[in-house]
Amino acid sequence: MRSQLPGDSGAAPWRDSRLSPTERAEALVPMMSLEEKIAQLVGVWVGAEATGEGVAPHQSDMISETPQWSTVIRYGLGQLTRPFGTAPVDPVLGARSLAASQAQIVAASRFGIPAQVHEECLTGFAAWRATVYPTPLSWGASFDPDLVEAMADRIGRSMRAAGVHQGLAPVLDVTRDYRWGRTEETIGEDPYLVGTTGAAYVRGLERAGVVATLKHFAGYSASRGGRNLAPVPMGPRELADVILPPFEMALRHGGARSVMNSYAEIDGLPVAADPGLLTGLLRDEWGFTGTVVADYFAVRFLETLHGVAADAADAARLALRAGIDVELPTVDTFGAPLVEAVRRGEVDEALIDCALRRVLIQKIELGLLDEGWQELPDDVASLRFDDDVSQDVAVRLARQAVVLLRNTGVLPLAAGRRVALVGPLADDPMAMLGCYSFPNHVGVNHSEFGLGLDIPTLRDELARRVPLLTHEPGCAITGEDTSGIPAAVAAAADADVCVLAVGDRAGMFGRGTSGEGCDAVDLRLPGVQADLVRAVLATGTPVVLVLMTGRPYALGPEFDAAAGVVQAFFLGQLGGQALAEVLTGAVNPSGRLPVSVPRDAGGLPSTYLAPPLGRRNKVSSIDPTPSYPFGHGLSYTTFEWSDARIVEAADDARDEPAAWPVDGEVRVRITVANTGDRDGAEVVQLYLHDPVAQTTRPVGRLVGYARLPLAPGESAHVTFGVPADVASFTGLSGRRIVEPGDVELRFGRSSGDVVARLPLRLTGAERQVGHQRELLTSVRIEPLVAVPQSA
Repeated sequence: MRSQLPGDSGAAPWRDSRLSPTERAEALVPMMSLEEKIAQLVGVWVGAEATGEGVAPHQSDMISETPQWSTVIRYGLGQLTRPFGTAPVDPVLGARSLAASQAQIVAASRFGIPAQVHEECLTGFAAWRATVYPTPLSWGASFDPDLVEAMADRIGRSMRAAGVHQGLAPVLDVTRDYRWGRTEETIGEDPYLVGTTGAAYVRGLERAGVVATLKHFAGYSASRGGRNLAPVPMGPRELADVILPPFEMALRHGGARSVMNSYAEIDGLPVAADPGLLTGLLRDEWGFTGTVVADYFAVRFLETLHGVAADAADAARLALRAGIDVELPTVDTFGAPLVEAVRRGEVDEALIDCALRRVLIQKIELGLLDEGWQELPDDVASLRFDDDVSQDVAVRLARQAVVLLRNTGVLPLAAGRRVALVGPLADDPMAMLGCYSFPNHVGVNHSEFGLGLDIPTLRDELARRVPLLTHEPGCAITGEDTSGIPAAVAAAADADVCVLAVGDRAGMFGRGTSGEGCDAVDLRLPGVQADLVRAVLATGTPVVLVLMTGRPYALGPEFDAAAGVVQAFFLGQLGGQALAEVLTGAVNPSGRLPVSVPRDAGGLPSTYLAPPLGRRNKVSSIDPTPSYPFGHGLSYTTFEWSDARIVEAADDARDEPAAWPVDGEVRVRITVANTGDRDGAEVVQLYLHDPVAQTTRPVGRLVGYARLPLAPGESAHVTFGVPADVASFTGLSGRRIVEPGDVELRFGRSSGDVVARLPLRLTGAERQVGHQRELLTSVRIEPLVAVPQSA
């Protein structure tokens, strides 16, 4: 039952759904005491572990003891942290337990405001027995935002049914250094791909009624040396042109209602204390009206790690001033230290009120202050987090994410051949899972509960399709033990084909080879896996190298002898099925690389977004050319690209660059035909080349793409409508501009395989653009009907 204030008659205005959320919040704020206000700005992590086996950085340092529940909820509570994602809990029992906690929170406070519940959801609802989907690198590899949106919708539906209101995803960090352990959590190395895919995820989650939280705003992925939480030596142009655009897309075209700050310090200023970024840019310039939540312990880190705050109260002051509304994961600096700082006059209560309004408005939007709100869903008894529909989405996405890098004809595996399956990832269900999947993130500390899911290995699935299959692990993922390599070599030598599965084990803070806090010194395969690869290749048996990883590893000359190379980025619980289907030809591979695959393990990692001096040149002995470039991927069928043209250009004007007004749009088109003998999907990519600009520009950058399924003999026109705003960049003045001059739009099978170049000239005066610029290139696909020739 809802509480009424003493002396109130009738319904309280903050419960009146006829009023706007802002009006309802404004009616409530003046009624609240300081303690009640601040209670809405904190989360509580009742299930947090103090054992050191944590899932957040410095968790054991930050959590000394579990707070007394009755004390914590005395004045109300802003958020509940991960009631499903801290330990294995049955879905139905977990929902009922959460409802009981909410009932206590409502009853304990004067205003009866429930807590907003948040969970991790990067590769699915991070809960026991919930569907585990492919990692974000696989989303990027699919080049299919619509399918990613469908995945997020399924994730959101399961969360909302359990009583969860906010999801801490997607990650919109653009990969800058593959050695960074969290590369697996990123969608790729290109801001356009990251932004369009991330916005699709946001749309799906928000459509299901769950608040999407954009992570990590901003700059986290550009840390020095690829080290987690290391300082970020990034200039304002890289921030503006590479790091920020995905967040703009996800806010404007996704509708995200929350943002999480980055742990990063950029040029010496921690983001959690940066009002220019969290308020000046995010709120004042971009117009964001949702909530900014602190990454776990980020406020206290201003004191303990960054050294810019003297104590807890000072850290709280800096964070509030910067624009952080809610401290997560549990009560700390926004508790007693902040209350006392306000009482002493060190923190203006107006800062508290500002954050409180945003928190209350969001709770009102979620229906938490409505008269009809209830703690427990009516159909809780039938609650499931893993079902047939979700599994279907998961396996379809996994299939589309498999990237065929090299094929000399060994794939698909021919029927009747003797196949040796070798490698430490071949028979390991954890090889399918990213670090933020529940079994990896939490379940590893609760082995007595099991995985909670059926996760077939590659061996399981391949054995169902290849009768003559033998298996030898050869070595472990890590360690120096080579004693198993001779048996693996013998198995390979005795086979017609060897499938060699190598790669990563995702984990947290050094408990894996990929994942948060699992950064790499270089891009060599972990442990002695490279020794295993060399030994197996030396047998002369055709080898299909299957990379099951969270980052791209260097594939230098010693790997060139492989007859086939397949890349898979943690494909989720049905990844084994997807891989086996691709290897045997039941599924035609259609994934494309969201990151380049480097050739040199020791050179400084470099993404394809490089100006001329960042490419191979005569002034350095280091050649950064990748083995396989961004956007690369092969198929079992063939595609022919033809008739690339500027739609509006006259045929007799092709010797001169076509005019493209700096405030206009140009339409370009290409025809693609499936000239092979089986169904397949091509990914048509459009790149912008700007040869002369007032600042150095990448040689090419993605500005449009289309995933194009075609049956044998089918063809289609693919037309891109490219706004001139997409050609904008940060100029000498520090403002984003569209600069007149000659450019090219390039159709490419990848960033390194350009099929056609279309010269254009941006015409008019230099034009300044801002956050309201056009961010997206439109795509139109027109299937062509073959006209039969007369006899």
